[in-house]
Amino acid sequence: MTWINMLAVDLLLTLAALATAGQCLLLPGLFRAVANLMAFGLVMALIWVRLDAPDVALAEAAIGAGITGALLLTAVGQLPASQRQLHHEHYRVPRRFIPMSIIVVFVGGVLWATMLALPKVGLVKEIAAVLPESGAEHAVTAILLNLRGIDTLLEIAVMLCAVAAIWSLQRAIPPPAIGLNYPGLTTLARWLHPLFLLTFSYFLWQGTHAPGGAFPAGAVLGAGGVLLLLTGSIGWMYRHDYNQLLRWLLAAGLLLFLATALAGLLMTGSLYGLPPQLAGYFIIAIEVAAALSIALMLMTFYLFGRPRS
Repeated sequence: MTWINMLAVDLLLTLAALATAGQCLLLPGLFRAVANLMAFGLVMALIWVRLDAPDVALAEAAIGAGITGALLLTAVGQLPASQRQLHHEHYRVPRRFIPMSIIVVFVGGVLWATMLALPKVGLVKEIAAVLPESGAEHAVTAILLNLRGIDTLLEIAVMLCAVAAIWSLQRAIPPPAIGLNYPGLTTLARWLHPLFLLTFSYFLWQGTHAPGGAFPAGAVLGAGGVLLLLTGSIGWMYRHDYNQLLRWLLAAGLLLFLATALAGLLMTGSLYGLPPQLAGYFIIAIEVAAALSIALMLMTFYLFGRPRS
């Protein structure tokens, strides 16, 4: 692609992001707002692809557009009918919206051209020097699960705290099974679930040598699990005899991460200071445990409370 074509694509993506974000904020009706938010998430996924961050794009598409959109749509469905639509009799687009959008696009284009002219800075050489000892073949995986593993540990801890916060509000309320109104959707969800499992396994394997890993894999598997929950095809998470197992699986990623940090401290004297000959095995175990925990955390948001103990 020539730079003119690249500029045209970037301007179209910018306009699409502004349009969907503006409609999400300005159009009347909760359903329209959620639909435009999901469209905005898909546009952002394309923007991340243009920024050469396909792993972030996958997470944005699965979580930002898919799981978050489904969660908000389910929440809208729980509201009384009188509150689902916000009517504005004299609604119209503010006069300043279009001029401000033009200004934002112009300033963004200038900044984009300026950034292209600036020298590229980063830690590419430093990371390449320690990559053979990190236990991973790809720089992103090495940074997330070894070199800067404490950041990933805190991200998983934040997600687990979010689950605990939701569970502290009330007991689980099974969402209305949309499969009752759309019988074919339940069959479709069951047929698609092997594809979610295959994609989950592929992202885990890809993370060793290309963008991917635990977070995109967990997001895809969690999206498949949410689809099964919303169609009423899965109910073990509500059963009390699986309650303790669910809690251990949710904490498995965080606990294994902590165990890895302590193992590095004991073996080398520093957190996550893993010996090169063992680092690869630790990373594989962490990725599998973290991906399963992330998938279950995303699914537990749709329990609307804590399961019965």
